[in-house]
Amino acid sequence: QVHVVESGGGLVQAGGSLSLSCVVSGINFGVYTMGWYRQAPGSQREMVAAINGIGGAIYADPEKGRFTITRNNAKKALYLQVNSLKPEDTGVYYCNTYPIADWGWGQGTQVTVSS
Repeated sequence: QVHVVESGGGLVQAGGSLSLSCVVSGINFGVYTMGWYRQAPGSQREMVAAINGIGGAIYADPEKGRFTITRNNAKKALYLQVNSLKPEDTGVYYCNTYPIADWGWGQGTQVTVSS
């Protein structure tokens, strides 16, 4: 059974930073491309960044230059450093494979950016 735990969110002012973490158990983590997803209030969940097993990363255009995704395969952990936060970055952040797997979602971690 896959178990996902996201953490690190919080309330920050615009321009601030946060470090998000995700730990995954129940899969061969290192072989999967993993992604961070954001669900803003009233919106669909969207991918913000993804990283393959050897560290190659992609980012959604609004996040380029501000977000950095990394991973530690030995710890089965995925990270997202978010800098220069904007109010529109507000939402619940989740991790999952990229493309999305069908095992469901963790509880996510809430990021709220005040203006």
